[in-house]
Amino acid sequence: MAHGHDPRLTEKEMVSKEWQNFPVILEEETVTSSFASFIHGVCPHHLSEVVRHRSKRMILDSIGVGLLGSTTDVFETALRYCQEMFTPNPISSVYGRRGLKLSPPLAALVNGVAAHSMDFDDTWHPATHPSGAVLPALLAISQMRPATSRPSGLDFLLAFNVGIEVQGRLMHFSHEAHNIPQRFHPPSVVGTMGSAAASAKLLSLSPAQCGHALALAASLAGAPMANAATSAKPFHIGNAARLGLEAALLAARGIEANPLILDDVPGCAGLSAFYSDYQPRLLNLLMAGHVFLLEKQDVAFKSYPAHLGMHWVVEAALSARSLLANYSGTFSPSAIHTVLLRVPASKYINRPFPASEHEARHSYQFSACSALLDGKLGLSSFSDENLHRQQLTQLLSKVEVEHPEDNLANFDKMYAEVALVLQNGDILTGRCDTFHGHWRKPLGREPLLQKFQSNASQVLPEGNVESIVEAVDHLENLSDASLLASFL
Repeated sequence: MAHGHDPRLTEKEMVSKEWQNFPVILEEETVTSSFASFIHGVCPHHLSEVVRHRSKRMILDSIGVGLLGSTTDVFETALRYCQEMFTPNPISSVYGRRGLKLSPPLAALVNGVAAHSMDFDDTWHPATHPSGAVLPALLAISQMRPATSRPSGLDFLLAFNVGIEVQGRLMHFSHEAHNIPQRFHPPSVVGTMGSAAASAKLLSLSPAQCGHALALAASLAGAPMANAATSAKPFHIGNAARLGLEAALLAARGIEANPLILDDVPGCAGLSAFYSDYQPRLLNLLMAGHVFLLEKQDVAFKSYPAHLGMHWVVEAALSARSLLANYSGTFSPSAIHTVLLRVPASKYINRPFPASEHEARHSYQFSACSALLDGKLGLSSFSDENLHRQQLTQLLSKVEVEHPEDNLANFDKMYAEVALVLQNGDILTGRCDTFHGHWRKPLGREPLLQKFQSNASQVLPEGNVESIVEAVDHLENLSDASLLASFL
């Protein structure tokens, strides 16, 4: 039967005629339309106490790392670029810059860059950085609405969870996505989609517009892993926040796109263009028995400003350091003949002699040796002075790397061992299976607060720091979500 005479296709045929030639029979509900229905229809009562609690922790942590990130060179460059190259409507606040405002998309861009400038932001499984791609867009939107119709804190919290949920669901459609990525940096793909979804929710778009926002975001998504460990990588998060927001704004103005963008349609590369084993499913989250992914699994919060894989290596190295100190009565690098790292195979975080802070944040070798020498890994570890010191270079030259077959490049299954082969032939081995801050060993409230306060106090007065904590803790009761952005 021709599509034009099939009653099931009446609504679908209202889209542009170019989609009618696809070799597929559309059912009443598609994957894309199910996502659009979820974005439009989800309500605050769908958020459990666990989801609210976990997402507020994510918001607080992301604000903290964003504020700290506003002190970096890459953030300053992004900010100057936006100021010099554009003349926007300045209504949205910028991390750490009192009185300075940009247009909503540009504020989302620079604040997203800040969030990922030190690779200090949260990480989920399957692997992505969920908060930094969503939060800057929502902060910007909260200030662009007229004063009489600004979203409440509860609206803000719901939209944030929509953005997180969409990212997680899309990542679960690919087994490839469960492992440390090799082709596309995940936040540049699902982060852009999550930003579009969250923005569409906070802008109160219709179901059709929500679908178009997702489809438009797909056209703006994607960044190669080759730019990891460079100053370009923070722009993956910044662009995800900005471009997802712009996709929602364009959809609100009537721009349309492929209504099957999330479906696995033969001959039509939608999200499957990014994941070779993409197998989408309907999102029926609003039906009884379904829960948000954040209910099932928390995110990982970082204690060190570095790639998540480094957290296993640092804790294994600190354990090995303690063993050597106990063995010899003191820690002496000269007693070490070889530093043997047993870690998953992942080329972009296997960097024997990193030349920049961005490479160092993505280096097994640097993380292990810095932790061994200093007994810690912190902000100062990545300074030029520490990065190029002779003692570190000498220890790096002693490093050998092994990739055990059972050590998978997967943030849920990997481990790290740091074995110190001493000059006398003895071997002392530190191991980490689950670092403190992983979703299996989550940070408690006090360590998370200490991290936030330490980060935020670098740029804000104490009163503002405590005001942000108070606002996030009681976000559901905030009558005007733009107040949160004003504290920044």
